Amino acid sequence: QRQMCIRDRHHTAMITKGETYIIGEIGQNHNGSVDIAKLIVELIARPVHEEVFNLDLKPMNAVKMTRRDLNEELTTTQMNRPYVNSNSFGATYGEHRAFLELNDGAHFEVYKFAKEKGLDFVETLCAKGCLSLLKLFTPDYLKVASRDLTNLPLLEVMAETKIPIILSTGMAGKKELDDALDVITRYHNDISILHCVSQYPTHPDNLNLNTINYLKKHYGQYHIGFSDHTIGISAPAIAVGMGAEIIEKHITIDRHMKGTDQPGSLGPDGVNRMVRDIRMVERWLGTEDFYIDKSVAGAKEKLERSIASLVDIKAGEVITEDKIHLLSPGDGFKWAEKGMVVGHKALQAISAHEIIYQNLID
Repeated sequence: QRQMCIRDRHHTAMITKGETYIIGEIGQNHNGSVDIAKLIVELIARPVHEEVFNLDLKPMNAVKMTRRDLNEELTTTQMNRPYVNSNSFGATYGEHRAFLELNDGAHFEVYKFAKEKGLDFVETLCAKGCLSLLKLFTPDYLKVASRDLTNLPLLEVMAETKIPIILSTGMAGKKELDDALDVITRYHNDISILHCVSQYPTHPDNLNLNTINYLKKHYGQYHIGFSDHTIGISAPAIAVGMGAEIIEKHITIDRHMKGTDQPGSLGPDGVNRMVRDIRMVERWLGTEDFYIDKSVAGAKEKLERSIASLVDIKAGEVITEDKIHLLSPGDGFKWAEKGMVVGHKALQAISAHEIIYQNLID
């Protein structure tokens, strides 16, 4: 049944040049509630407006959920260890994780809701058993969490589906990434690689955004992006300026809600500001060229300087360099054109500190 679903699938989601593909990650910020997950989806789909230039900007492109199989999560000892703290949803870590885990049907419900809102849907699968949800729906992208980049058996079954894959490199070096790519590319090449640092939150000295340049240089056949765990919104915008095609960021409806990921996530205002800044960076980058933009024509004429008389110049007088200087506006001769003024006669008297226009000289 799963294979039939995949064969019939028509993939419409696209990561394209010139537009950043922004993923809002729910992770476990739903706190075990489908309703909270839907509220986060609504936040992710919310339109973004820039007030100064009255621009309606495209919101996030996708929402991401994470599916775990608790039978393939931790050792029995770790699952049974006491877990009593302010963020706990159970007496043991296993009970805590079980409370936070939404089943396949719940993921399908959030998927349908995201589609109604016009969003793509990305699913992180943390174990082979999680592929059971593909019997219900087919995500636009499958995500491999940083911790599973070395989980080659999982990567193989995910690659077999032929669904495009996004890799996070938060715990990886070149060898780990190359091993993962070797497995996936046996089945397809629709792969995206996200620079990531699995430190929550990531210390400024550890972020090393220049890794994006490295990935673009050495893995440029794939889409390169950035999964951000820093505090704030600056790093994603800078990453886009460096060429990141994908941005992933944790999202929540309330950063003060219970949960370990909530404080480091973006709330409603942060979402709006981050998406606004990313979409503005896309516009700021423009084209690789050097030119005078038509929008500065008015300022250029008003503010640039032109050759002007330094002293009163009589009619018939030959203009010499010691009789001129530069003043605004900029609609006259530039200093580079002084040969068109110096050595010429004034056709009429020119008062001091006035622009010397073409019609005033021979």
